[in-house]
Amino acid sequence: MTDAKTRIEETVKSADVVLYMKGTKDMPQCGFSSRVAGVLNYMGVDFKDVNVLADEDVRQGIKDYSDWPTIPQLYVKGEFVGGCDIITEMTLSGELDQLFETSGITYDKDAAEKIREANA
Repeated sequence: MTDAKTRIEETVKSADVVLYMKGTKDMPQCGFSSRVAGVLNYMGVDFKDVNVLADEDVRQGIKDYSDWPTIPQLYVKGEFVGGCDIITEMTLSGELDQLFETSGITYDKDAAEKIREANA
């Protein structure tokens, strides 16, 4: 069996957008995971969800892998982007849109604008 770090590395590189979260994109198990998954779902981003509650090795391993203490964690094109607060800020500032555009990630620009309008 491969170790958690190897599995995490393979997962992060297997999809353009990966969210390590508590629960799944259809049934988040914490408010922070729900917020990030909600933003991605609303913006129509195709992403892979990894439920850290299903695997204790991955739950601890992802924190070690990114050197980031909290979950959720968003990865785009294999790079760690951030957790809930960072993703929320990036969504509201338009930085997340820019990251998706430069990374070639498909998303709904109108939905992104609606999020910003609702939070203005």
